[in-house]
Amino acid sequence: METRHLRYFIAVAEERHFGRAAKRLHMAQPPLSQQIRQLEEQLGTPLLQRTTRKVDLTPAGQVLLDRGRLLLQELESLEEDVKQVGAGATGVIRVGFTGTATYRLMPSIVQAARRALPGLRITVQGEMLTPQMESALEDGRIDAAVLRPPVRSGNLALKLLEQDQLVAALPADSPLADTGILELADLAGQDFIGYPGSSAVSSIVVDACRKAGFQPRLVQEARETSTLLSLVAAGMGIALVPMTSRMFSFQGVVFRPLRNPPPVDLAVAWNRSTETPLLHSFLQLFDSPQPVAAAKELRREN
Repeated sequence: METRHLRYFIAVAEERHFGRAAKRLHMAQPPLSQQIRQLEEQLGTPLLQRTTRKVDLTPAGQVLLDRGRLLLQELESLEEDVKQVGAGATGVIRVGFTGTATYRLMPSIVQAARRALPGLRITVQGEMLTPQMESALEDGRIDAAVLRPPVRSGNLALKLLEQDQLVAALPADSPLADTGILELADLAGQDFIGYPGSSAVSSIVVDACRKAGFQPRLVQEARETSTLLSLVAAGMGIALVPMTSRMFSFQGVVFRPLRNPPPVDLAVAWNRSTETPLLHSFLQLFDSPQPVAAAKELRREN
């Protein structure tokens, strides 16, 4: 059965008249009648009861009408879905976000995607560490990741979004809280609260402290930035965090700049071997100034 035969039959069945159906289909009546007869011959059963005044459906014709409508609706939906997926406008994208990017950048990216890629469903995993996201990209568990470089895998492509800086997060009653700009060496001997050792920020912190002449004394680890700052507020120690962490408002935590702070990059990463038109369209959102600019404005306000 060809799709055109089904369309012709449904028009006749709904109009109950060959002349009106032919007009609706923008064709002459004799060819329409011929197409319906061919369909009946192909199926081996009458579909219509014809009289001089009207057309009625046989039981077989009623079945074809009911199920044929559903088939055409599904076919039209399928055609539209295929076109949109091919153009990168519909589908599912799974995205991981690191630390503060979960709260700062993710909302603007999701909003931009809803405007630019209607029908796209985004599944977000927030507060992930770079090694987690690197592994998830390799295994195909996520499609893109906003993370802190570096990454070890040669299969991943990176696009730099912005460069952040480390600042000191201190308990409000710390003697260092009254200092304007801190030297890293001023933090020697302090108890540190840090991210897990496998995280990118942790590696940057340890390397910077070593260059300043000391090994940070880690007393507590926290995977989430919000938890880490809560521990600082509780007086358990100090932390070195990306400057964008200041967006969190914690009573009992003060942030102080560092002299010559080590940079902390933020990038979007994806697996080169699994790039699709949909993913390409999503990644183009990061080229637009609006989402990243909105996040930077929020950073300045905080």
